[in-house]
Amino acid sequence: MNTNEVETPWLDLYPKGVNPEINADHYHSLLELFEEAFQKYKNLVAYECMGATLTYHELDQYSTHFAAYLQKELGLKKGDRIAIQMPNLLQYPIAMIGSIKAGLIVVNTNPLYTEREMEHQFKDSGAKAIVVLSNFASKLEDVIDNTSIEHIILTSIGEFLPFPKGAIVNTVVKHIKKMVPSYNLPKGVFMKKAIKLGKKQTLTPQELSSDDIAFLQYTGGTTGVSKGAMLTHRNMVANLEQNTEWMTSLLKEKEEIAITALPLYHIFSLTVNCLTMMKIGARNILITNPRDIPAFVKELKRHPFSIITGVNTLFNALLNNEDFQKLNFSKVKVAIGGGMAVQKAVAIRWKEITGSTLTEGYGLTESAPVLCCNPLQEGARIGSIGLPFPSTMVAIRDDEGNFLNQGERGELCALGPQVMKGYWKREEETAKVFHKDDWLRTGDIAVMDEDGYFRIVDRKKDMINVSGFNVYPNEIEDVVALHPNVLEVAAIGIPDEKSSEAVKLFVVKKEDYLTTEELKAYCKENLTGYKVPKHYEFTEELPKTNVGKILRRKLKERELKKMASV
Repeated sequence: MNTNEVETPWLDLYPKGVNPEINADHYHSLLELFEEAFQKYKNLVAYECMGATLTYHELDQYSTHFAAYLQKELGLKKGDRIAIQMPNLLQYPIAMIGSIKAGLIVVNTNPLYTEREMEHQFKDSGAKAIVVLSNFASKLEDVIDNTSIEHIILTSIGEFLPFPKGAIVNTVVKHIKKMVPSYNLPKGVFMKKAIKLGKKQTLTPQELSSDDIAFLQYTGGTTGVSKGAMLTHRNMVANLEQNTEWMTSLLKEKEEIAITALPLYHIFSLTVNCLTMMKIGARNILITNPRDIPAFVKELKRHPFSIITGVNTLFNALLNNEDFQKLNFSKVKVAIGGGMAVQKAVAIRWKEITGSTLTEGYGLTESAPVLCCNPLQEGARIGSIGLPFPSTMVAIRDDEGNFLNQGERGELCALGPQVMKGYWKREEETAKVFHKDDWLRTGDIAVMDEDGYFRIVDRKKDMINVSGFNVYPNEIEDVVALHPNVLEVAAIGIPDEKSSEAVKLFVVKKEDYLTTEELKAYCKENLTGYKVPKHYEFTEELPKTNVGKILRRKLKERELKKMASV
C-alpha cells in the first residue's frame, strides 16, 4: 500500500467549515506572522502576567531593541543558537521574538533542568548566548565553562513589573523565599539594560526562508539522550495554520482571552498559545507557577477566559479545588488537553463542572506538535485523540512498515508539513524515527476505528508483557482513575518469575480510607484477569515532568533499584 492508497475516512467527519488542506507557506517565516500581528493588533494587550500587561506594539518595540542588542552589541549572526531558560513571564515572548528577528535559532530550555541536563543541551546545541532567569543562574555558573556560551542576559521575576511591585516581588523571591541562590556571572547583563542598549542601535532586517530552523526543541529525555528536534519556520507556520483552521468556527479576532498555564518553552504552549493566539490577536494570560493551584484559581477569577490549555494532571488538580468549581465558565469556548492522555474521569468531571468539553489533542515535539485533535464541539470523543489535522496523513503500520487495516493495532505514523526536519546533528537517530518513505514513527501504539477516529493504546516502550499478553498502562490507568477515591494513578510493569512481567499500580488517594483490598476488588471487577495489577502502592505524589506528565520511567527505575537491593 502506498501513500495514495492510505484510507482517509476521517475527512468526512471534519467539523463544518474546516478546510481539509492548509497553506503551509502562508507566511514565508514567522517574521511575517509577527509583523502582521503587530500591525493589526497594535493597541491590544498581547500578554498579561502578574497584573502587568504588554501590548502588541510594546512587544514589537521591545523585541526589536532586544534583537538589535543581540545583533549589534553581541555580534550574533543568522543561524547562531540562543538558549532561553525561564518560566512564563513577559520576558519570554520579548526574548523569543527578538531572537527570531535577529535571525537566531531559539533553544528552549526547561528551567527545572539539572546542571547535567543543562550542560548536555547547551553543548549539544552549541548555543552562543543565553537568556536566563536569575533563579537558575547558579546552575548556569556551574556548567558554563564546559559550554560554548559567550553571552549571558539575565532577568528577574519582577524585572518587567511596574514599580514598586517589581521591587517587592524581587525582594520576596530573593530574600524571603530564598529562591535565588547566590551566583557569580560578571559578564551577565540584565534584560532591561540589553533592551536600552539595543534601542540605540538599528536592527538589520534578516532574510529568513521557510526551510531555516526556527527552534531546536529538545525532547524531554524520558527515553534515552535528549535530542534537539529541528523545527523550521515552515513547520511552525504549518501547525499554527492547522490550529487556526481547526478553531476557525469558534474563535474571533481581537476577542479571545487564553489562559497559558503550560510554559511557553514547551512546544504545545509555544505553538497553540503563543503563535496561534498571536495570529488572531488574543490576550494571553501567563501563569508563572501553575502548581500553586489556589493562586492560579484566583487569577482565573479575574479573567472571563475563553480558551484554556493544559495537561490531564493540571485539569484534575483544578477540578479538585472548591474555588475553581465556583468560577463563571460562561465564556469558555475551547479547553484542550495535550502532552498526555486525557483520562475519561477528568473529561467527564470537566463537562459536569464547566459545561464545556475538554478536548483531547495529540502530537509530538517532532511534529511542532499537533497531529490529531478531536472536534472542539460536536463530535469530540472521550478516549480518542480525534482526527488528523488538515494536510496531515496518519496511518497505522507494523514493525516492518506495512500499512495495517482499520481496527488493527500498530505504530501510529504521520506525514505532514509540521513534521520536523530531523534531529540536530544526529543523522542515525533521525533515520530511526522515519520510515524510508518519510513517514514519522511516533512510538505510540494506536488503532483507527471504523469511522476514522484514532485511539492511542500506549507507548511502545511502556507496554507490559504479562504471560505473553500485551497490557497497556493507559487502559489500566483510565479504569482506576474512575474510582471515586483515586486522585492520580500510574501503572508500570516489573519483572516477575512466573509471568515475565507483572502490573504494579501506584495510587495517590483522594480519600484516606481507600484500602488496597478495595482497589483490588475494583480492578478485578473492571479488568480482565491478566490485566489486574498484582502489586499496589499508595504514595503521596507521582513523579512528573515540569508540565505535569507522569513519568512511569522514574517509577520503574525506582522499583528495579529496590528489587536489586533485596
